[in-house]
Parts: sequence; C-alpha cells; structure tokens
Amino acid sequence: MTFAVTVRDHMMIAHSLSGETFGPAQRLHGATYVTDATFRAPALDDDGVVVDIGRAAGALHDILAALSYRNLDDEPDLRDVNTTTERLCEIVATRLARLARDGGLGAAGRAVASVEVTLHESHIAWASCEVTV
Repeated sequence: MTFAVTVRDHMMIAHSLSGETFGPAQRLHGATYVTDATFRAPALDDDGVVVDIGRAAGALHDILAALSYRNLDDEPDLRDVNTTTERLCEIVATRLARLARDGGLGAAGRAVASVEVTLHESHIAWASCEVTV
C-alpha cells in the first residue's frame, strides 16, 4: 500500500533552450508552470499523515520562489543546464527530496519514500519526475 499527499503552487520564469530541437524556444521566452508536488510513503505516521501539508506547501513555495521571476539563463547554478520542463521537474523534486531526507518536512517527512513533481506548461502539456528519497 502506498499513500500520497499532493500540494500545488506555481512559478513564472524566463529562459532559453539550447538546440535546434527547440525551434523558436531557443530565444528568450517566459513560462508559467502550475506545479504539483506529490509525497509518497508506504505507511502513515502515528498521526495518520504522509507529511505535514503546511510544511510541504511551504517547502514547495520556497523552492519555486527561488526560481520565480528570474531569467534562469542568468542563474549561476543553472547556467550550463538546458532548463527544459523535464529538467526543472528534476531540480524541484531533488530539492524537495533532500528536504524530506534531512528532516526539513518534519518527523513524518523522514518516512517519505519518493517525491514526484509535475510541471504543467498548459492545460494540454506537462512533465513529471519522481525522485526516491
């Protein structure tokens, strides 16, 4: 049995993508992503939760706030990263998984087995990445 809790937020970024595959997206453009973070655990804690929803929502908000309203091409830790939707999913999921592992989501968060992040580019396209904690 697996339990899951999902929280949602959004981020607004600017970036360009490298490679002919991306056509006009090689030029600087903006994107707004509705972002879902799903925390999965094999069991509920003694309080009957996977993770404290308030802490999970706050953590997601803080991670997205660090990326929002920025040109990701100018961010030193992303300078050589092709910030595709899939790659951004991985970055956010990895940061959330690290928080869970390190106790940043509280005691219940330490039992989280995986974190899946989905970035919705639009109502018809989205990408996801699941990271094992």
